[in-house]
Parts: sequence; C-alpha cells; structure tokens
Amino acid sequence: MDVVIVADAAEVAERAADQIAAVILRRPDAVLGVATGSSPIGTYNALAERVRSGVLDFSRAGAFALDEYAGIDLRHPESYHEVIRRTVTEPLGLDPARVHVPDGSAADLTAAGEEYERLILAAGGVELQLLGIGANGHIGFNEPTSSFGSRTRQKTLAPQTRADNARFFDSADEVPVHCITQGLGTILDARELLLVAQGESKAEAVAAMIEGPLASVCPASALQLHRNATVVIDRAAASKLRLTGYYEHVQQYRTAVVGAV
Repeated sequence: MDVVIVADAAEVAERAADQIAAVILRRPDAVLGVATGSSPIGTYNALAERVRSGVLDFSRAGAFALDEYAGIDLRHPESYHEVIRRTVTEPLGLDPARVHVPDGSAADLTAAGEEYERLILAAGGVELQLLGIGANGHIGFNEPTSSFGSRTRQKTLAPQTRADNARFFDSADEVPVHCITQGLGTILDARELLLVAQGESKAEAVAAMIEGPLASVCPASALQLHRNATVVIDRAAASKLRLTGYYEHVQQYRTAVVGAV
C-alpha cells in the first residue's frame, strides 16, 4: 500500500485528482469506480476545474458507483443516483448512458447485485476505483464483518453509518436501513485503488486500515491485499499512525527519484 500524507484536505483533493487525471490521459475511455460521501467531493471539484479549463475530457469514460440505498426514490436528492449525477456525471461531462449506479429500487436486490456484477465485467472491469472510508472502517457500504470475497449484494447499514449519514437527510429516521453495495471482492478486482480521507474523525479508521491486522472488523484493511492501492490522507487523518516518519521518508525518496527522471 502506498501511503501519501499531505498537509490538508485541499492537497488531498489535488493529489487524488492528479492520479485520476493520469488514468484518463493515458486511456480516455477508462472505466472509473466512483464513491459518494464527503471525502471525494474535493477530488471531483478539482477534476471538474480541469475539465472546465480543457485539460481533461471525460466524455469517453465510463463509471460505476459503489453503492445505493435500498428502497429510496431514485429522484430523492440523497439517492446516490442523484448524488452521482450532480457531483460526478454533470461536472465532469460524463455520458449518462455510461454511468451506472446499483439499483436500490429493485424488487429483487440479489438479482440486481448479480446484474451489476455482469455489467462491470461486460465493461472490461474498473481501471481505477476511488474510495472514501467510514469512521468504522467501511468502504462502499461494506460494514464490519463483511467478507473479503463478497460481491455486489444487499447489506444492513450499521447504526454508526446511519448516524453519520443523517446530516444529509432532514432527520435520522429518514436514513434507509438497507443498501445494495459492491462487495470487497468486487472492489479488489479494480486494477488500481485510490482512497482519500481527511480530518481527525477518520484517524482511527485510517490507522486500522493501514497498520492494523487484516481483519473483517475493519473492511478497509482489505486494501492491504491489493497490489496497486494508494491512500492519500491529510495530517489530521494520519494523526493515529505509528509509522508516519517512514511513510514520509518513502514519499521523499520516491519524489526525488521521479524528479531525477
């Protein structure tokens, strides 16, 4: 796992945008994995600015969202269909026909999960998956004890996740209890993983992900299994790490080598 520690949230966004931009410049028709929540918003804003300036063109790219609430009206402003539309599809100029979100309104969520897996496979798989991390270590809506081999399926949201997401709704009671989410196995199939985190509230989860044991109690620790995973965090999110000095040492010498080339 490549750990990149930067000064603040603004630099997290720019560093993550650099990595995604490199994928699109190399392969304009790449399939991206996109996440919701507050963590990736700065990255999307940084990418949108590059689109507006003509540096990037996402018109040929595709995208698959990680998850969706179950039973929510797709027109609800906090459905992930809507969130992805207004934070990703429209600002980045993606073709809506190539942007996919799990169908949380399906009568049969098991079948909907299987269909989503088929769509990802038919698209050639995900080139780069952008991730955030929940305070309890979840990625996507894979709550603690999720199987590392899991595929897209229905899950029950943890009370902490519902409480954390209540700020997006008029009341905590409006937060759905169930969801449909890509599994950890699905996420690990992406050729490149990029996780962003900002703020002290994510510090314990970040430390468990990077330095804790590989354990289902911290689903994000699954990134330890991936051969091409990058974590970009600010100093507040890195505050519980024990080996910060080593990560910065690695970062310094990697930058020096790249600069020499």
